[in-house]
Amino acid sequence: MLLRHTPKEVFERSALTINPAKTCQPIGAMYAALGIHGCLPHSHGSQGCCAYHRSTLTRHYKEPIVAATSSFTEGSSVFGGQANLLQAIGTIFSVYNPELVAVHTTCLSETIGDDLPQIIKKSIDEGNTPEGKIVIGAQTPSYVGSHVTGFSAMTKAMAELAQPTTHKNGKINIIPGWVEPCDMEEIKRLAQVIGVKITMFPDTSGVLNGPLQGEYVMFPKGGVTLAELRQTSAATGTLALGEWCSGEAARLLDTKHKVPCRILDMPFGLAATDRFIDALRTIAGAVVPEQIEVERGQLVDMIADMHQYFYHKKVALAGDPDQLIAMTEFLTAIDMCPVHIVTGTPGKKFEKRMKEITKDSPYPVNIKAAGDMFLLHQWIKNDPVDLLIGNSYMKYIARDEDIPLVRWGFPILDRQGHQYFPTVGYRGGLRLLEKILTALLDRQDRDAPEEKFELVY
Repeated sequence: MLLRHTPKEVFERSALTINPAKTCQPIGAMYAALGIHGCLPHSHGSQGCCAYHRSTLTRHYKEPIVAATSSFTEGSSVFGGQANLLQAIGTIFSVYNPELVAVHTTCLSETIGDDLPQIIKKSIDEGNTPEGKIVIGAQTPSYVGSHVTGFSAMTKAMAELAQPTTHKNGKINIIPGWVEPCDMEEIKRLAQVIGVKITMFPDTSGVLNGPLQGEYVMFPKGGVTLAELRQTSAATGTLALGEWCSGEAARLLDTKHKVPCRILDMPFGLAATDRFIDALRTIAGAVVPEQIEVERGQLVDMIADMHQYFYHKKVALAGDPDQLIAMTEFLTAIDMCPVHIVTGTPGKKFEKRMKEITKDSPYPVNIKAAGDMFLLHQWIKNDPVDLLIGNSYMKYIARDEDIPLVRWGFPILDRQGHQYFPTVGYRGGLRLLEKILTALLDRQDRDAPEEKFELVY
């Protein structure tokens, strides 16, 4: 049943993906766009594409995702979607009155060859875009890249809004990459504790983890404002968290507006958070506050207390490149052994970096960019592991191979809480360790014979 038909024999597949370890570019672009205050994302393609993108984000974040669509029909599919998009832009501003419309393309509009920058310019020239309103665009066909590269493309489009300036405002831009809204809140909290004024973009905190107060609000209070995006050129520097999600936007601000950038790993785990805190400390010219030192000490204490349950446990992971890099470093630091690692996002740089992190592993390590979960399952059949870490689609492997699963990453469709409980920073590290320990010890309890079923481990 389920995936038990997966064979152990691994064959090279160059033109076939089975159970991809990714979703498509427009989903990432839509998520990034939701991190702008007063923004309405727009899917330039068919209604079905937009419905899929919205439903995937809705099922993960458990929030209603608002987005518009160009609603391609047969005529648009043959002759192009320019007329649809021009009409849609005018209708959106007249009916919903957003501050900004963020357009992303789909397979259909890209295959036709719609010129998105030209259409956006035409919408301004013909008055479809009212004065004072903004339309940005990102080209995100689903047949290349992944949701990660779609997120990057829309984030880069945000950076294009920066306006030339001759003064500095003393702020630091932080591009957080694709993390949960609560993770963005935690990153902002750490910066505030250290005393660094920041502009974070995109920022989905308060948008996709907001409260239920009995009244629907189409454009929640959260998100980076258009004014803040325009002033990102006045920042004294940019910290980009994750090469794949955030690097392009940071380099654009550096090249175009001379805002120096530093690209860090996402702050998952001990070492990556140390580097992030050190960067903030250096920027602020401050001493790390005692509050941060206490949080770090608590994480180190938990690692020391529970190290015996981590030691040489073999782990299989699937997810996004930026997240996997930091997570793998964290696991190796606590003496766990990531042995099978797959991302659906292409890129040999990922494989090279992962090999560096796992070079001292006591076990052989399999790493694949542009891989899929079918391959991951085959690796696990040939070399079983003690733990799985990944999104909800990993539950099928977990069931078939009887392996505990820690849900982490995107999408998580069958559990709650990920949008409220951060896993970045030192506090997030405690959360990750708690989830890992619970999975391992629950399995130990389940499998223990009666004479070894202990009250306290």
